[in-house]
Amino acid sequence: MMPATIDETRQTILDHLWQLLVRGGADRRSPLHTPVVSSITEAGAPDARVMVLRKAEPALARLRFHTDARSPKCPQLHGRPVCVLGYHAQENIQLRLHGQAQVEQDTDAATAAWSASTLFARRCYLAQYPPGTALEAPASGLPAEVEGQQPTPEQIAPARPNFAVLHIEVQSIDWLHLANTGHRRCRFTREGEGWAAQWTAP
Repeated sequence: MMPATIDETRQTILDHLWQLLVRGGADRRSPLHTPVVSSITEAGAPDARVMVLRKAEPALARLRFHTDARSPKCPQLHGRPVCVLGYHAQENIQLRLHGQAQVEQDTDAATAAWSASTLFARRCYLAQYPPGTALEAPASGLPAEVEGQQPTPEQIAPARPNFAVLHIEVQSIDWLHLANTGHRRCRFTREGEGWAAQWTAP
């Protein structure tokens, strides 16, 4: 069945879910601040991780995350389809967002995101080893002079090449509302600069 033209009820749902995502990017207490981002490995196996949502942009249908450019997940994500899963317990709403991922390291957007981050937030990109590197003992990998404390601008400068922005261009959203009176579900599909919507069975 083709997506139906969006009506007032479904437009209200679409507007509200984007409001929740915008809040998720701005408020660390929001349940949508840390969704799960899923991808497929080079071997064809599913992979997933919790990531911090930094910003949601409804007008562009885009989500922004930050990541270590050396992480194995970057080639899994870059230029490939991904799924973002979030659950808002207070609203009883599950969101599954499908889209295309783009990892940006040396762009203006990445530079702006780096500049807007706090020194403490940038500290993790000073880690000596790429994420996932095998170690003989548990360790953060951070230099001793910044372990447990905020680095100075001079100390943080070498970390910039390790920082990248992950943008996800959202192409569809599966909205599920759980309720004792009966669940409701709707799928929104990006069409040009707008959206189409289709009620689906929960």
